[in-house]
Amino acid sequence: MSNYITTDDLQIAIDAALTLERPLLIKGEPGTGKTELAHEVSRRLKAPLYSWHIKSTTRAQQGLYEYDAVSRLRDSQLGDDKVASIANYIVKGVLWEAFESTERAVVLIDEIDKADIEFPNDLLQELDKMSFDVYETKQTISASKRPLVIITSNNEKELPDAFLRRCFFHYISFPDRDTMQRIVESHFPDIKQNLLKAAMDVFFDLRDVPGLKKKPSTSELLDWLKLLIADDLPAEALGAEDIRTVLPRMHGALLKNEQDIHLFERVIFLHKQQQNRR
Repeated sequence: MSNYITTDDLQIAIDAALTLERPLLIKGEPGTGKTELAHEVSRRLKAPLYSWHIKSTTRAQQGLYEYDAVSRLRDSQLGDDKVASIANYIVKGVLWEAFESTERAVVLIDEIDKADIEFPNDLLQELDKMSFDVYETKQTISASKRPLVIITSNNEKELPDAFLRRCFFHYISFPDRDTMQRIVESHFPDIKQNLLKAAMDVFFDLRDVPGLKKKPSTSELLDWLKLLIADDLPAEALGAEDIRTVLPRMHGALLKNEQDIHLFERVIFLHKQQQNRR
């Protein structure tokens, strides 16, 4: 059973990308389930998933194929018969494997904005036509069934207009309280309701503190709740009545840098000063 909660507008975006046969570009805060979406769509469609996690050094060509010239040179020096065919040294990439799938596949291109600015442009034609040429073997690789391509971005870089025109775009808004409660209950179906309410109060109040460098995300809320449940903490221990009075228990699951902890300590200090003056 899946724990992924799909909102109506997200489902509309998935259906639109399938109908248009265009890549689905997903943006949103870290921790809003952008990467997990591809896994969920793959499960629902019963389609194979091919994942390509992008790094700053990733080149577009790696998603198609790579020619392993070093191995061929080594084998030629050893007198290996494999060197007679250059095809033995072509390493298939994620897109090649997805294009060869006999059933419609789901392709995840995760965090495309981590790559060089030219990376999206280098994939324009391949994602548009769903085919590419292998120059070394004079082959053309075309998708037998057009895959659903899901592309995620954390907005670290602006994507080129020509690339954006070829995508259906959807921004995953941060879950509201009702949606977040559904997400939490899907992961922790037996959670005590008073603990859940107190934890949600602290979590959403914390996100509203002005000046936070990194607001806690859904995944961090789930980690925090897992710790609270493991320690069997009562709801009263969370200090949900007024978040300005104390740092949350096990706040290391929610606050991930010293600036935010110092900011929160400052908020508590100023609140105590105000209380003492009354």
